[in-house]
Amino acid sequence: MDSVTVITSGKGGVGKSTVTASLGAALAARGRRVLLIDCDAGLGSLDHMLGVLDHRVFDIADVVSGAVEPSKAVYPSAIDPNLFLLSAPGTEEDVVSPEVMRQLVGVLSRYYDHVLIDSPAGIGQGFLSAAAAAKRALVVATPDPVCLRAAARTRQSLEEAGVRQHRLVVNRFSGARFRAQKCYPDLDSVIDAAGVRLIAVIPEDPALAAATFQSGPAPETSPGMLAVGRLAARLEGEQVPLPAVNRF
Repeated sequence: MDSVTVITSGKGGVGKSTVTASLGAALAARGRRVLLIDCDAGLGSLDHMLGVLDHRVFDIADVVSGAVEPSKAVYPSAIDPNLFLLSAPGTEEDVVSPEVMRQLVGVLSRYYDHVLIDSPAGIGQGFLSAAAAAKRALVVATPDPVCLRAAARTRQSLEEAGVRQHRLVVNRFSGARFRAQKCYPDLDSVIDAAGVRLIAVIPEDPALAAATFQSGPAPETSPGMLAVGRLAARLEGEQVPLPAVNRF
């Protein structure tokens, strides 16, 4: 269960699902078997991002109801043969309870090196379900005051849910925009505002965003995918230095 990570954000629209899909692809490229679980009931997007949508029949609600066994609802992605998806339920009424999520992930995690759980934005019931089985969390935020306040509240909710290992992913970072906005003097101030230790800065990268919309892998040499690759390495315990902010 130490390999189970929930990826969350206090505010929507920060690129959380793109980070989830890209991180899953980066870990799979390292030879790991990776399962993504989409918990964003009614709004799940990972099935499109991973090229599963056209042949998906079952989702997590079908597994929980007993309609199918888990293996029939887990689909291989079109991105990498080591990357798999368990899709989100179609309606919010089918949100899985925290206790059932713990049991389900406890079984599934035996067959994968990493399980990444894509939480819905905010701190509602879907968040509690997504966080229930996780031992660690990545909190995704953009470097603006609204997102960082939400990230700080998310950290508190994670701790209340028993997830005490959490790291900050600053996403869609543009050095020029960051300096022009003048909201924070430096990246240390961003970290202080979130109250979460930093693990990655992912630059604004149209190629990374386009890849997820097109259900394909991002170029390995694109700035965003290089940053996600470093995130994957850090998640596996490797000591990888963070680039200076002026390089973004």
